[in-house]
Amino acid sequence: MSNLANQLVIAERADLARGIRLLLGSPLIRAATDPDGFDLVRRRADTLASWFDHHCGWALVVEPRQGYARLAKVRSDPDASRPARRDRGSRAPFDRRRYALFCVAAAELLGGPATTVGLLADRVAQATAADPVLPGFDPALRAERMAFVDVLRALEGFGALEPVDGSTEDYTDSAGAKVLYRVDATLLVRLLAAPNGPSRLPDGDRLAGMLAEPRYGGASATDVQRALRLRHSVLRKLFDDPVVYWADLTAEQREWATSRTGRENMRKAAEQGGFAVEERAEGVLLVDPESLATDGRFPDDGDNAKVAALHLLDSLGASRAGLTADQLREDAESVLDRSPGSARTYRYSDGPARLVADAVAVLVDFGLARRDGERIVALPAAARYTIVSGSPDSAGGNPS
Repeated sequence: MSNLANQLVIAERADLARGIRLLLGSPLIRAATDPDGFDLVRRRADTLASWFDHHCGWALVVEPRQGYARLAKVRSDPDASRPARRDRGSRAPFDRRRYALFCVAAAELLGGPATTVGLLADRVAQATAADPVLPGFDPALRAERMAFVDVLRALEGFGALEPVDGSTEDYTDSAGAKVLYRVDATLLVRLLAAPNGPSRLPDGDRLAGMLAEPRYGGASATDVQRALRLRHSVLRKLFDDPVVYWADLTAEQREWATSRTGRENMRKAAEQGGFAVEERAEGVLLVDPESLATDGRFPDDGDNAKVAALHLLDSLGASRAGLTADQLREDAESVLDRSPGSARTYRYSDGPARLVADAVAVLVDFGLARRDGERIVALPAAARYTIVSGSPDSAGGNPS
C-alpha cells in the first residue's frame, strides 16, 4: 500500500473515531451551531451509519441540505436520568407539564413553515381543551406561560424553531408578546428517537409499543436475532452510560459481555470509537480522552454540585456501609467554607442540605454511588476518583 493510501486510511479511522464520539455526546449536530462537527459527520456519513447500526442498532440520518445529522439513540431500558432541562437559571429538569406541552406544541408546529407565539399558544390551548386527559393550557396564567417559554426555548435549542422577529422570553411577561417563528418541520419529526410513532399504535401500553424493535423477532426470535439483541443491548449501555456494572445486566447480557466474543466485540468497538477501556471485576467503563462523547463531565471545577460530589466521594469511600445525607452535610459545609465567593445559591434556605442532595444526584447519575434506603453507598468506579494531594488520581479522565 502506498504512503498516500496509508495516510487516507489513518485519516478515515481518525474521522470515524471522532465522529462516533461527537454523535454520542450530541445526537443532534447542526451545521448552524457546529459547522466543523457537521462537516465531519457529513463526509463520513455512510461509515458512521454502518458503525452505529452494526454495534448499537441505532439509525443515523444525515441531511446535508437541511444542515443536520440525527442519531436516534434508542434505549433498550429507558430511564429518567437524562431529562430535558429548562434553558434558564439552575437548568431544572422538565416536569410532567412541560413534557406534555412540548409534545402538543411539536404536533401543532407541523401545520406550516411559520407561526407566531400567540397563534401557537392558541392552538395548544385548543388542542389541550379537546383532550380528555390533558389539563387545558391557560396562557392567561404566568406559570403556564413560563412553562410554555421553556418548551419553546428547548425547541429553539434543537433548531426546530427559530425566532425571526421578537424574543421568546417576552411571552413570560405578556401573553400579547409578538414573536414570529420559522419552523423546520423535517427536523421536528426527527426529534422523536423511538422506532415507532405513538400515533400509529393502538390504545394500551404505548411506551412499550414505541420501543418495540421488530428486527429482534420478539417472542419468536431466532438464535441470530437473539444474539443481535444481546450485542446491541450491551453495547448501547456501554456507549451511553458512564459505567456498566455486571450486576446491573441480565443473566443473558452478563454471560455475553463476559464471554470471549463479547469482550472482543466491546474492545473492538471501543477502539474504533477512540476510547480507552477500563475493565474491573465489577464491570467496565469507557474513557474518552477528549471528553467529546459525553453531555456531562465529571470532575468539573465549574459546577458547585460536582465539586462537592468529588469531595463526598472521599467520605463515602471510607465507609463500606455508606453514609446518610446528614452525615455528608459536614463535607458540604466544608466545600462552601472553602469557596466563599461561589455557590451563592447554596448559602440560603438550608444550602448545605441542598448541596448534598445535588451532589449525590451527580454521583448516582455517573454510576459512582447508589442510594440504599436512607444511605448513600460508593460504587466500585468511585475508586478512580480517589483524591491524592487535592487531585483525582492520574488514571482519571471522563467516562463517556
